[in-house]
Amino acid sequence: MADLFETPSTSLANAAGTPAAPRPLADRLRPQALREVIGQQQILGPEAPLGVMLASGALSSLVLWGPPGVGKTTIARLLAAETDLHFIQLSAIFTGVQELRKVFESAKIRHQNGQGTLLFVDEIHRFNKAQQDGFLPYMEDGTILLVGATTENPSFELNAALLSRAQVLVLERLSEAELEQLCARAETELGLELPLTASARSALFEMADGDGRTLLNLVEQAAGWRVAAPLEREALTKRLMRRAAKYDKSGEEHYNLISALHKSIRGSDPDAALYWFCRMLEGGEDPRYLSRRLLRMAVEDIALADPQAQSICLHAWETYERLGSPEGELALAQAVIYLALAPKTNAGYVAYKTARAAARKSGSAPPPKHILNAPTQMMQDQGYGSGYSYDHDAEDGFSGQNYFPDGMNRPQFYAPVERGYERDLKKRVDYFAKLRAKRQDG
Repeated sequence: MADLFETPSTSLANAAGTPAAPRPLADRLRPQALREVIGQQQILGPEAPLGVMLASGALSSLVLWGPPGVGKTTIARLLAAETDLHFIQLSAIFTGVQELRKVFESAKIRHQNGQGTLLFVDEIHRFNKAQQDGFLPYMEDGTILLVGATTENPSFELNAALLSRAQVLVLERLSEAELEQLCARAETELGLELPLTASARSALFEMADGDGRTLLNLVEQAAGWRVAAPLEREALTKRLMRRAAKYDKSGEEHYNLISALHKSIRGSDPDAALYWFCRMLEGGEDPRYLSRRLLRMAVEDIALADPQAQSICLHAWETYERLGSPEGELALAQAVIYLALAPKTNAGYVAYKTARAAARKSGSAPPPKHILNAPTQMMQDQGYGSGYSYDHDAEDGFSGQNYFPDGMNRPQFYAPVERGYERDLKKRVDYFAKLRAKRQDG
């Protein structure tokens, strides 16, 4: 397999003098040294992982995890150049077992001749478990230094054995300042200034959504326009399409956003909750899924502090089913606001989990006989129902009897908080606790 790494001095004409095909702007602006990479200082800085590795001359196998267009491939190429390693690039989507074997064999020969190989595997999470295991012996004996790139969470998608032999480095979306820096570099390369007002220029960065490659593609389009005056934001958005927001309804981004929505509601922030709710809708999330999760939040985080919250969610869900999109989504948005502003408690949730644990621990302990029904004479003779106090006949309508299994120390599962309606429930719990102690003392 040929070395895919090309130096920046590659001529634009071939040996015969024929002009080469034009290169995309993103390829022409590819950095030629790590110091030229825009962003990612959290891994490239002098005290950051890659900076320290390169300074010490001890580069290890890596997994570069981050969104598209933030420099994963570029960094891998530059690592090979700066460490004098032979660079080979593969895509897990198009590479099979036979191709991998050829790569490993050529790397083994290269290793025997004193040269290392940096094998860059794009979309490494696409390889199955057996294919990922195939890298391990060659990583261990130094035949290859593996650099994998993935947009998916490595802890979910990569084998533990492979992860134990590689360091995971997280790359981040480019900030607006970094996109501005990249745009300025592109304008220098093109020898022109984009025909955009400041507002339109900011809109261009919004469209890129942290993706450097997308930005350069947009810049390349805008650079070819012939306009009499700089374009305003509205004119720009008519000419260019916004990059679709990153959202995978079955992947990590799905769980990240629903977690953000849940925690925003729990944190009583209606604005943040609405933002994440709308982010999920814009990503194509099924409103029925959101309806179910909102109901769960009402049960788990609001519960008896505001019993009406569950009804609000059920009614919003029903309204959506009757109206459909987009009108029905407004009812769900109102439920989001209501939940965020409702008083919060997890006392019922904690009580339920604690009671379940106690139920498992106590096994098959029977109820005390005095609260058992005795429909037959034999059961009456056995003491079923004997000594039962009918609460309606007791003072204050409360007998204070024991309803737990005999010999079990009375636990307290439910501890209501001083918020919302649960404040009133706490008064009742305390009231009955005092009466129970009074009855038992009597």
